[in-house]
Amino acid sequence: MATGTLDGYLELARVGNAVAAGALTFVGAFVAGGLDAPAAVALAVTATVAATGAGNAVNDYFDRDIDAVNRPDRPIPSGRVSPRQAALFAAGLFAVATGAALSLPPLALGIAVANLLALLAYTQLFKGLPAVGNLVVAYLTGSTFLFGAAAVGPIAPPTWTLFGLAATATFAREVVKDVEDVAGDREEGLRTLPIVVGERPALALATGAMAAATLGSVAPYLGGTFGLAYLAVVVPADATMLGATAWGFRDPSTAQRWIKRGTFLAAAAFVAGRLGTVLT
Repeated sequence: MATGTLDGYLELARVGNAVAAGALTFVGAFVAGGLDAPAAVALAVTATVAATGAGNAVNDYFDRDIDAVNRPDRPIPSGRVSPRQAALFAAGLFAVATGAALSLPPLALGIAVANLLALLAYTQLFKGLPAVGNLVVAYLTGSTFLFGAAAVGPIAPPTWTLFGLAATATFAREVVKDVEDVAGDREEGLRTLPIVVGERPALALATGAMAAATLGSVAPYLGGTFGLAYLAVVVPADATMLGATAWGFRDPSTAQRWIKRGTFLAAAAFVAGRLGTVLT
């Protein structure tokens, strides 16, 4: 089969996920009230999209043997992209991300550097360690909001709340995904949380963490930062994420998709809350 196909590269970068990450960075900037600096927002979004695509490609490069068992239709094991092409593709995307980030304020640039180091450490050191890899991915997802906020000014308290909620939801989703991938991960000798402590205890931990995060999500409303518009959206988001995490005991594949949807609904809640403060 020919390698280097366009659909292979697009799937390697997980374009949908990369664009979604860019949208979360935009939300972080908006919640921080920084849309008066459109150039900085555009650079931050570009950096996020490129870095996320590069990270996905790097992950597939190092996971090619595992994917041959768990996901043989992925670009590298299916032969649509060779390992060398995947590595070069990732390097090119990292170059784009670096160029965009270099024009941003020092705090945003610092977050970008920290995320790059965390990504490299994840692929080389932490991915197969119980819970550690999950926590790194959780941080990387939540930090898209911090990055967007830092690109336009100080990181306001609501952005930290959004970071915590998104990071916790991502942690729960990663644990559920690990339950789904137990067979291939065990064959590769990985020590993921479900393999080490058992599937049900791992899912119980994820559900407990998600419950705590949903309780904390009402802080912007209770503190008077956001009003009823925020509460009206964040409550269904919380219910979606918490219910989906619990559903992981029955159907991990469906559960992890709904956790992701709930995360984006939570981001929409913060947009609604910010709009409420602008329009009043």
